[in-house]
Amino acid sequence: MATQSPFSLAAQALQQFGTSFKPPEWVMDESLNRVVLFLNHVLMQEPEAMRRLARQKGQRIALQWQKFSLQLSPTPAGLLERVQVDGFDLRLTVTDESPLDIASALMRGNKPSVRVEGDVQLAAEVNWLIDHVRWDAEEDLARLIGDAPAHTLAQWARSAIAALQKFAAQRRTSSAPSDKATS
Repeated sequence: MATQSPFSLAAQALQQFGTSFKPPEWVMDESLNRVVLFLNHVLMQEPEAMRRLARQKGQRIALQWQKFSLQLSPTPAGLLERVQVDGFDLRLTVTDESPLDIASALMRGNKPSVRVEGDVQLAAEVNWLIDHVRWDAEEDLARLIGDAPAHTLAQWARSAIAALQKFAAQRRTSSAPSDKATS
């Protein structure tokens, strides 16, 4: 009898949980508001990103993953605001079903699979933002606890992420089918 990996059991449980769990509407609404606040916090640290977004003011961007959706619009200030409108100028739909697949892609430094519909110029600007804008968590943490402790925690986090990436790469190579011919 073959033994099933605990990782595959966890993945199946998370997949089933993700498709059947529906948080209350107010929780989703407030969570999305916090996501927009976080995105604007990151954007405010990148003046070029704000200039690029300001040129796209009034456009409608729809982000979709499974049953979750978020509609955004760039403001004249170069930030993002949540909007409730019909239609879109750009729709980005994450096609990966599993949150583990998305997390795995992000851990490898890749983007999750996304289907793009709509305005090509707006899509190019959003892609530029994704490629060039990064959250400097260490800088934000330094404002709270000081430079030295923030640097130490950030180093620890980078080491943990590198170890997780190495582990994931080893799992992929060990589970990949062998190309060797058996004799």
